[in-house]
Amino acid sequence: MSRPLRGFTLIEVLVALGIVAITLVAGLKATMALTDNAQRQADSLLAQVCAENELIRLRLSRQTPPVGRSDFACDQAGQVFQGRLVVAPTPNPIFRRVDAQVLDGEYIVYRVATIVGSFP
Repeated sequence: MSRPLRGFTLIEVLVALGIVAITLVAGLKATMALTDNAQRQADSLLAQVCAENELIRLRLSRQTPPVGRSDFACDQAGQVFQGRLVVAPTPNPIFRRVDAQVLDGEYIVYRVATIVGSFP
């Protein structure tokens, strides 16, 4: 007469633990990807605010910006971004092209270009 089976074998338990471990690692990687995307999106939004603030400051000065490059720093939500304004001439001397770049270290986080006109 054979004994009735009770419980799982060691191999079945190890296979189940392996499946659970793989599932947990996949969930952890997905969570890390979501966190990285959220951080990148927050950095992009803060960099956009920095660039727009600098362009608004330029417009409010009511002066035609000089051609060339200038750097600026911006503190948003406790994070310091470095920025660069590049002013270039256009075929029409009344207007200047202004490129604003916001950097986090050596990486460009946000870039925007606009045209600024001279004021009478």
